[in-house]
Amino acid sequence: MMLRLKFRNCRLTSTPSRNYIHSNAVRSNLHSTNLKLGDLSKSGRINEARQLFDKMPEKDEYTWNTMIVAYSSSGRLSDAKNLFHRNPVKNTISWNALISGHCKNGSKDEALSLFWEMQLKERSFNEYTLGSVLKMCALLGLLLRGEQIHGCTVKTAFDFDVGVVNGLLDMYAQCRRVSEAEYIFKTMPAERRNNVTWTSMLTGYSRNGFAYKAIECFRDMRREGTQPNQFTFPSVLTACGVVCARRVGVQVHGCIVKSGFKTNIFVQSAVIAMYAKCRDLATARALLQDMEVDDVVSWNSLVVECVREGFKEEALSLFRRMHERDMKIDEFTLPSVLNCFASSRTEMMKIASSVHCLIVKTGYGSYMLVSNALVDMYAKRGTMDSALKVFEGMVEKDVISWTALVTGNTHNGAYEEALKLFCKMRGDEGGISPDQIVTASVLSASAELTLLEFGQQVHCNHIKSGFPASLSVDNSLVTMYTKCGSLEDAEAVFNSMETKDLITWTALIVGYAKNGKAKDSLELYNLMIDNGIRPDYITFIGLLFACSHAGLIEEAQRYFESMRTVYRIAPGPEHYACMIDLYGRSGDFAKAEELLNQMEVEPDATVWKAILAASRKHGKIETGERAARTLMELEPNNAVPYVLLSNMYSAAGRQEEAANIRRLMKSRNISKEPGCSWVEGRGRVHSFMSEDRRHQRMVEIYSKVDEMMLLIREAGYEPDVSFALHDLDKEGKELGLAYHSEKLAVAFGLLAVPDGAPIRIIKNLRVCGDCHSAMKYISRVYLRHIILRDSNCFHHFRDGSCSCGDYW
Repeated sequence: MMLRLKFRNCRLTSTPSRNYIHSNAVRSNLHSTNLKLGDLSKSGRINEARQLFDKMPEKDEYTWNTMIVAYSSSGRLSDAKNLFHRNPVKNTISWNALISGHCKNGSKDEALSLFWEMQLKERSFNEYTLGSVLKMCALLGLLLRGEQIHGCTVKTAFDFDVGVVNGLLDMYAQCRRVSEAEYIFKTMPAERRNNVTWTSMLTGYSRNGFAYKAIECFRDMRREGTQPNQFTFPSVLTACGVVCARRVGVQVHGCIVKSGFKTNIFVQSAVIAMYAKCRDLATARALLQDMEVDDVVSWNSLVVECVREGFKEEALSLFRRMHERDMKIDEFTLPSVLNCFASSRTEMMKIASSVHCLIVKTGYGSYMLVSNALVDMYAKRGTMDSALKVFEGMVEKDVISWTALVTGNTHNGAYEEALKLFCKMRGDEGGISPDQIVTASVLSASAELTLLEFGQQVHCNHIKSGFPASLSVDNSLVTMYTKCGSLEDAEAVFNSMETKDLITWTALIVGYAKNGKAKDSLELYNLMIDNGIRPDYITFIGLLFACSHAGLIEEAQRYFESMRTVYRIAPGPEHYACMIDLYGRSGDFAKAEELLNQMEVEPDATVWKAILAASRKHGKIETGERAARTLMELEPNNAVPYVLLSNMYSAAGRQEEAANIRRLMKSRNISKEPGCSWVEGRGRVHSFMSEDRRHQRMVEIYSKVDEMMLLIREAGYEPDVSFALHDLDKEGKELGLAYHSEKLAVAFGLLAVPDGAPIRIIKNLRVCGDCHSAMKYISRVYLRHIILRDSNCFHHFRDGSCSCGDYW
């Protein structure tokens, strides 16, 4: 009514007066409409807000920005962007709203693109713009982008703003650049640090493994008079748990009670987890019981820590109680529970199956986190069919899904399947970039299959990926290269490592031993001791193996004794086997039998195989018979004792007894594993068996063998017909020896492997004496480096000699 009176009165006044009154009326109407638009947006009624927005005859900066903020906050980025581009009155708030929306929704590329566009258009950003992009860089680990934005803050003098400095500190801490975060923190005036500043620094220490620094930072924070908040306490409690600083944790707990955060769920969960990590389960359980409301987060926290600390029975008990109390078991509870079954007793599989049924029934099987845990659990238990079934039923798969299946196959000896899956993972089917865990596993599989070229490709891809140095990957590389006979590459990786642990040193010590470099093995062991690294059970196996294969009796005896007297390590069957093998090789059977009788552990098959092998080498029939008979009882399905005993009889001219052993072997349905040799070349593996004629280049190969045999005979080679164990005449035996699998493999290598490159041959059984002799002559006649890995060790043939010194 009053508005109508005003307009009626306008007719009596001048034109400027009428315009003034009209503009006031429009502004008054716009203001009230903007207030209504803001109320609709804040209450989440976005569509109604948009309808009102479209009906408004006039719009100001507030109108446009309110609608853009509403769309951005609710995740409707496409609508926000369309409105932003239509906005005729863009200002800093408009840009901030759009950038912030993209940051919150993880659209990193679009957010950063908008930020750089804002700069190019010379729009002035403010501390809120910088805070949004820095937070996104922190959450996504975008270090390079974060450093570029840091440069912008310095140029625009925003590096003095507390909020921006806190954002920089958090970004560097979350990107694992603790030293940069520390520098920013220490150069910031003490009076300007607030609890966000302190919490960011403390959390950075805690997350990056600097637990003691995190605890000291908390103490400094308290001394400075800054009050910790609900984000500070979980970080310092995590640090206390990592280093089992229970006393400090109790003090922090007291501080929490005084500060009024006792009932905060996330703080409570952190307190319970701290006590569990400090192995004080009684206090953790008591705190859980005292909680006014059953909170699944707190229960989950205790279940997780029980599993992590090895209290699996306690974890399962907690899970049952959660179920009994009708608590909402979620996708975070189930992975921890499934982890309990990964290495538990066989009878626990019934419970594991029940949990799997519960997962299907409650619909959590569609959650990637839970499905990954199922794949991992089945893989670790060796039930790969079940793991594969869960994996194939997953709608989406991430790097963890693939890693669980690949590593599962590696751990269960299915090395070829592991490599096939790895190729699928990186190909069109998976499209997933491997992480450090799966890379280490694939390198282990390559090592077991002696696939040097494949391992080298994995190594190159790992370097290109830009991942930071990983001890597990580097250790796997050293092992892979030594197991493939490439000691130069193993040494290069070893020497490039900034951090080395016992596994690193042991891998190269064993690698040298297996490759016939006993002296290097012992020297490296001494260097390891000088570096303050204590040897373990495996290290001594490598050392004693090296001594055994180099005839170093005194050194072996010294190391064997030091196990007990210096390092308090009880020798196991493998150590005794190495010592017995050493005495057996030297022909000192009295010493070998004396040690056998003095063993503090029951001799296993490894020990008896050592005695049998030495008996075969030196023709000690009686000792060999005893070892063979014992092995037949220990491993009734193993053909080795039958074959070696038969060979011993044949070599001694006792053909009837050899025939009896072969008949006994046949009557028990035991078959000898056929000898097979293979060569890797140009991405393919070429395999050969004795007198094999299946290869597509067999005519060339046999022609090369004939040439080889002629040339090495001229150089002085004489066939050792004692290794031709068939009932043939001398000429027939020599012909049979010429076409052994390793000779066919080396002939193919001479045809296919480029000059100057080593010829790498793998054999599933021990190389026979005749082939060993022939390889020495072939290396000299053809001037080639031949690397032959048999079931026992590596043989590096160069210039007519072998790295084993004919002591294998």
